[in-house]
Amino acid sequence: MKYYILLLLLFLIVSCEHEPKNIKLSGPVFGTSYSVQYHSENDVNYQKQFDSLFTVINESMSTYIPDSKISRINKGENIELDKHFIHVFNKAKEIYRATEGAFDPTIGAVVNAWDFGPEGKITKIDSTTIDSLMRSVGYNRMGLRDNKIFKSSKSFIDFNAIAKGYGVDVIGEFLESKNITDYLVEIGGEIRARGINLEKQSTWKVGIDDPNFEGEQSYSKVIPLQDEAMATSGTYRKFKIDENGNRYAHIIDAKTGYPSKTNILSVSVLAEDCMTADAYATAFQAMGIENVTEFLYRHSELKAFIIFENDKNALETVSLNDFPE
Repeated sequence: MKYYILLLLLFLIVSCEHEPKNIKLSGPVFGTSYSVQYHSENDVNYQKQFDSLFTVINESMSTYIPDSKISRINKGENIELDKHFIHVFNKAKEIYRATEGAFDPTIGAVVNAWDFGPEGKITKIDSTTIDSLMRSVGYNRMGLRDNKIFKSSKSFIDFNAIAKGYGVDVIGEFLESKNITDYLVEIGGEIRARGINLEKQSTWKVGIDDPNFEGEQSYSKVIPLQDEAMATSGTYRKFKIDENGNRYAHIIDAKTGYPSKTNILSVSVLAEDCMTADAYATAFQAMGIENVTEFLYRHSELKAFIIFENDKNALETVSLNDFPE
């Protein structure tokens, strides 16, 4: 009898020692913040590794760092690229082609010219300047050969609409390389989830912001997220208004060079990885509801939830491809 009791105690001790620990980490990154929650049997804190990975991504693709690889390319330098840049470049090209140019990383210089600042007013920007900048817009004018970018001399590339989602994926893939199967990674609202929330013994739950022009935060809906990624693009925080009261999104139409006049306030996209969700959320803002609906009919791998303002200035929503309720 004592022998069995001893075995039971040993079993309980071993079980407790190997019970996954719930670890939560957070910090600043990419001009916003990140939070990571994961379950690890070894109780390992990976914050230093996360910060190191973020540094590598910034040094590759941040247009705010003068000597980053993307900044040097925009200055005309012909440099050898790292694996992160190449991966994002190729994914961006794939989505550029799929959306027929609605997603275009070369529109960055035009976005900068419009200067979407805190005042929220349309200024009389010089059309000649926009026309001049638009001559260098077009991701089809860029190519990749022998790990180097080939582009027209004035083309400006900006991965801000995809790099944040890619950063989420990099952290998620790092955790998976450590045999961590249950985690949630979030950077500035872009999210990747795998497994379940072991702390609550349920699927991960994530919220979708309710559009609020006053800046207050509330949730339009909360959905379960398991083995998927979600990204949201919203126009309700960054927009301008002309003298007639028309609201223009900070999303610039890659075909005209002017802000998109849109009734879409928020687009949330579910995809297998966050980089893909991030890019499509931006593209869908520019495409409009009818085009997005038609597009998703052919792309069952994507799901979308759109919040828009109808012709009576009331909010409406539409869920596409069985976006979870």
